[in-house]
Amino acid sequence: MIEILTTGLPNTVQDLGRPGHLSLGISHGGAMDSQALAIANLMLGNDRSAAGLEIALHPFRLKAHVDTALAITGADCPIRIDDRRCPPWWATAIRAGETLLVEAPRAGARSYIAFAGGLDLPSVMGSRATDAKAGFGGLAGRGLARGDRLRLNTAMCPLPPAGLGVALEERQITGNAIASAIELRVLPAAEFHSFTAQAHAAFTGSEWEITSEANRMGYRLSGETLSLASPRELLSHGIVPGTVQVPPSGQPIIQLADANTCGGYPKIATVIEADLWRLAQAPVGARLRFLPVSIEAATQALRTARQQLDAFVAARNISAGRLRPA
Repeated sequence: MIEILTTGLPNTVQDLGRPGHLSLGISHGGAMDSQALAIANLMLGNDRSAAGLEIALHPFRLKAHVDTALAITGADCPIRIDDRRCPPWWATAIRAGETLLVEAPRAGARSYIAFAGGLDLPSVMGSRATDAKAGFGGLAGRGLARGDRLRLNTAMCPLPPAGLGVALEERQITGNAIASAIELRVLPAAEFHSFTAQAHAAFTGSEWEITSEANRMGYRLSGETLSLASPRELLSHGIVPGTVQVPPSGQPIIQLADANTCGGYPKIATVIEADLWRLAQAPVGARLRFLPVSIEAATQALRTARQQLDAFVAARNISAGRLRPA
């Protein structure tokens, strides 16, 4: 069991979400940075979708009441277990009575904590992810609070005495995203051609700032005004994480993990799935730049990301075999 000591309501239990229920009005949900949570789980030998913690408000502290192992990925944060410092993207043992502290990020925005065996919580519609908007999943459908206690599934996790870490080259560019713009690859959406040529040029030719209206549902951006070639009224239509809608203000909104399943604003583009983690790690005030790509390039990017995870699984299995006692 673990006990939450310091937290905020934006911090929640998440897994990789509950796909397949959009027709019922149920958001995909799950970790905003699904790659970070998946790797945290794989470092411990868990299923990649085991339930862990998504930390969006730091500092965060928890106390272990049993001997276990955990992995911390995502944002680049100072991390301590009692007086022992840990690097980011690290898996290590934690003993009963020890306290984990994850401080404010030096770079990035969200941290992920996985536990050997995963969190022992009920599955709702095939997932343990928190849907705070609908009020189910996770821990009673809400964010974490001080004093919460969460049970862990029992699992063995052989780790080297000093722990186990990973280094991903593409993660080195996350940064604070304040000094330089984050590049996001996009595909044209259904109403792309309903916007003016000036809007097209502004969308991909200028930078956009993430405003304070940013959460798991979506990010409102600030920048040049995007205008339609002529007024349009649309029926509500399906939207998914990554959809870039443009309301009458002309300022885009990027839909994210907990987005509504449908909406009536015209869509100018969609951020490709392989780049959604970059948005998850972009703090308020970060600047974005959109780069058009082909559907073939988007598909290849997703295929590459999945192959990287599969390769990580294979490497972790080999390491675990070597670490297993004779």
